[in-house]
Amino acid sequence: MTLVGLALTGAVKARARELGFDHVAIGPAGPPEHGPAFERWLEAGHAATMDYLARGREDRLDPERLLPGCRSVVAVALVYARDDPDGSWQGVARYARGRDYHDVMRPRLVELAESIRQAAGGDVRCRAAVDTSALLERDLAARAGLGWIGKNTNLLDPSIGSYFFIGVVLTTAALEWDGPLPDRCGTCTACLDACPTQAFTGPYVLDARRCLAYLTIEHRGDIPAEYREAIGEWVFGCDVCQEVCPWNRKAAPAREPELTPTAPFPPLTALLDLDPDRFRARFRGTALTRAKRAGLLRNAAIVLGNRRDRNAVPALRRALGDEDAGVARAAAWALERIERQDEAGSG
Repeated sequence: MTLVGLALTGAVKARARELGFDHVAIGPAGPPEHGPAFERWLEAGHAATMDYLARGREDRLDPERLLPGCRSVVAVALVYARDDPDGSWQGVARYARGRDYHDVMRPRLVELAESIRQAAGGDVRCRAAVDTSALLERDLAARAGLGWIGKNTNLLDPSIGSYFFIGVVLTTAALEWDGPLPDRCGTCTACLDACPTQAFTGPYVLDARRCLAYLTIEHRGDIPAEYREAIGEWVFGCDVCQEVCPWNRKAAPAREPELTPTAPFPPLTALLDLDPDRFRARFRGTALTRAKRAGLLRNAAIVLGNRRDRNAVPALRRALGDEDAGVARAAAWALERIERQDEAGSG
């Protein structure tokens, strides 16, 4: 590595931190080592209905398909973990409690890419990506040294844990590469043992068909009956495998103000009464729109059923007439659970 390359690398890392990223690492481009494992994962059906993963398979297996001549990957982390002062967001995965992370990260990644182009000069090209591009960004970030892939399939860093977003900038610039971190999970299986649906087929392998994050966000239609009770209080996503991870016990809290919730999460009975217009108005600009109105209200009804709270009965009965049949069926399931509880109590 030349002195020019070392200086450029230092400037890139400094700029990434100026833009608010909590951690930055640089590694080689090229096909990710876990490409074959990714293909086996797809063939096993573990992606569930996320067909877009298979459609972009070839691109994900080689960053050069997205940026010809790509030489380096600049991987950044933005921490999102923070406390929930009023307790209203407990059933929502931590990453979704503030502004949509795509809107927070993408402009900064684009700015970082432009900074690299200007600093490198010549015909250097760059491409920024969050998680909407056909790219195995977690694998590329691990190879760069942003963290190691834990048994729960999340990227882990010893100083910031796993509650962070990953962004990457692909570039044709010649930069100094950091080295990958060793796997420090050791013999720990806390994440595998704590999963409410036993969604891990083994260490480092997640079957999305059983994962609460997939079922409450990506899955459309009814949630299979065998998983409804396991949902517990999770209205959107699931953090269980991260909550039990020892590396998150002293993880640094988020510094980014845009990831702070702007208002309390509404009571679930009030959520059931949101029509499409009010749903869009309430959750516009957040990741919760990923589940769509039907998914979020379906989840709310299931959680209310798990609570077996008689006070939720009026809202659930109104939901029986919801315009979405899936919401109505979830409400019927919840009412049946509450009624069974009442019958057991009176018997």
